Amino acid sequence: MDKEILYTMALTRVPKLNFSQQRMLVETLGSATAVYENRHNIMDAIPDAIPALKENLALMDAVLPRCEEEAKWAMEHRVQCIGLTNCRYPERLKNCDDAPLMLYYRGTADLNKTRIISMVGTRQITDYGRQVCETFIRDLANLCPDVLIVSGLAYGIDIQSHRQALKNDLNTVGVLAHGLDQIYPTLHRSTALEMMENGGLLTEFMSRTKVEKRYFVQRNRIVAGCSDATIVVESASHGGSLITAEIAQGYGRDVFAFPGRFNDTQSSGCNKIIASNMAGLLTSAEDFVNAMGWQDDKERKKKLSEGVQQELFPTLTDEELSIVNLLRKQDRLQINMISVATNIPSGKLSGILFAMEMKGVLRMLPGGMYRLN
Repeated sequence: MDKEILYTMALTRVPKLNFSQQRMLVETLGSATAVYENRHNIMDAIPDAIPALKENLALMDAVLPRCEEEAKWAMEHRVQCIGLTNCRYPERLKNCDDAPLMLYYRGTADLNKTRIISMVGTRQITDYGRQVCETFIRDLANLCPDVLIVSGLAYGIDIQSHRQALKNDLNTVGVLAHGLDQIYPTLHRSTALEMMENGGLLTEFMSRTKVEKRYFVQRNRIVAGCSDATIVVESASHGGSLITAEIAQGYGRDVFAFPGRFNDTQSSGCNKIIASNMAGLLTSAEDFVNAMGWQDDKERKKKLSEGVQQELFPTLTDEELSIVNLLRKQDRLQINMISVATNIPSGKLSGILFAMEMKGVLRMLPGGMYRLN
């Protein structure tokens, strides 16, 4: 049994430690295993730590049996336990300060696909909302056939987005507010089972976690953090979808919304965030693709393959050339992924990438992705 997974699980269950504090401990000491090994002398490892931290970390021993049960259950049910330091962890989410230390995932989709969007909205979906989802996702599948659609498996816009993604052969991932041992709502079970073969189900919660209202708000940050952009389709003036949009904006991600008529209560939230410039107005998939700069991918790849930018390369250093060669193969990558692939430390890499932007060789996209010009 992987000790790092066990200790990461245990750290997430230590009372009075928030997401940022858990992450700080792992990043400061290098691993959850190191945190566990230093739990009784944490003041020596982190001199400026508060005394209460030692008392809290001592509780890791008490929660380990439950974590061992969960690891065994996960293995038996083909659930991947993905820690923050695992290469399979969603890089976009990793860039968020409150990212969970551990994710539980069952599915086939790559959580680090080149293009990922989240679609959220009202549970009280209307015919207009259904039509928007159907048309937008169908057209998006034609324009960007490799896009991954993330939502929350809830009633309304969520489940409609998942089903339309499956209908159009797009991967789709549902972020749950409970463990993977149950599906809520139960009416969506058949869709969830199909998603596990054509996308996946993702959660930060262990099995046997009770369905509680507060967890649905908590999971919204994962929906927003995993994606390049969040799209709101039908939302009243208050609701979870607007919370997700606000979180996405706080993460520096793009937010879009489809407008509704001024007297449609189910679109009042969308109209509000468009009017306040919190969200860009969408009327079609083409609008979205153009706003994200995704429309020129095929032409850009063709130019790269023909060596149109070769005249730039003599001015590049060996490290810059290694990044160019990587991006010619992978198209779009985040800085952490570039760092791993090129073996350039992330601190040094930031300066190199900035210099390459100034030379016009590459540019940074929403979600912290880099691609060649």
